[in-house]
Amino acid sequence: MGQNFLRDEQAVRRIVAALGECSDRTVVEIGPGMGAITRELAAKAGKVLALEVDRELALQLSAEFSGAGAEQGINAVRSNVEVETVDVLSFDFAAASEAAGQRLIVAGNLPYYITSPILLKLAENAAALDRAVLMVQREVADRVAAEPGSRDYGLLSVAVQMHGPVERLFTLPPSAFSPPPEVHSTVFRWRFAPRFQELDVDREMFLKFLRQIFALKRKTLANNLRAAGLDAAVVVDALCKAGIEAKARAESVSVESLAALWKVLKMAGATATNEVAPAID
Repeated sequence: MGQNFLRDEQAVRRIVAALGECSDRTVVEIGPGMGAITRELAAKAGKVLALEVDRELALQLSAEFSGAGAEQGINAVRSNVEVETVDVLSFDFAAASEAAGQRLIVAGNLPYYITSPILLKLAENAAALDRAVLMVQREVADRVAAEPGSRDYGLLSVAVQMHGPVERLFTLPPSAFSPPPEVHSTVFRWRFAPRFQELDVDREMFLKFLRQIFALKRKTLANNLRAAGLDAAVVVDALCKAGIEAKARAESVSVESLAALWKVLKMAGATATNEVAPAID
C-alpha cells in the first residue's frame, strides 16, 4: 500500500517525547504500520488506539499487543494498545474522545498520498483533540507551517493554522525508513486551538471563502473574488475597509486581515455566486 516504515529508533523516541506527558491520556496513532512508534507509545501513554487500514498489519499488531500471538511465535505482550482495522478518514474521533472522557492526543507517520485529507479530518475534529505530532513529506510541512508572504503560504497553511498553531520539529532523510522514500520527511507539532471565535468568523463560511480567494494561483485576491461572482466595486471597497492593498494576493495576507475582509463582505451582504474552489493538496 505504499507504506514507508520508520526504522530510526532515535526518531521514534523524539516523536513520542514531543507529545509531552501522556501517561494518563489516550493517544490515537494513525498508521502504526509495523509498530515502531506504537511500542514506544505503549510504554508512555495511558492508552493507545492504533488505527491501521492494512488488514495484515493490523492482525500482526493485534497479535503482538493482545498476547494472542504467542502460539504463532510472535513476541506478544498484553498491553494498553487497542488496534482497530479502520481508515482514519472514517474514524469517529468525537466518539473516541467521549469514551476516553478527555480530548485525544494524536501521533502518526501519515501516508503521503492522503496527507491533506487526514489533516482536514483532524481539523474538523479539533474540538475532540488536544495536540498532535505528525510526520509528513517535508514539502507538506513547509506549506502547513508557512507564514504570509512566503512561497509556501496558501490554502493548506490557513486551513490548518485556523485550527491551532503548528511548529516544525525535525526532518528525517529517506534512510530513516524502509523502504526509503524519494523525499525527506518532517515532523511537526500541532496544538488544537481553533481561532474562529477569536476572529469572529463562521467556520464553514470562512473556509468556503478561503477556497474562493486561493482558487487561482498567481491571481490577485480581488481577481479571485470577482471570479467567484462578486461585484468589482464591492470588492475594491471591501479591500480598502479591511486595510488590504488592492493588488494584494491572498498568499501575502495574514489570517487576521482575511478575517477582517470576510466580515466586511458579510456586512455588505456580498455573496459569491460561482464555485471556483481548488482541492487542498
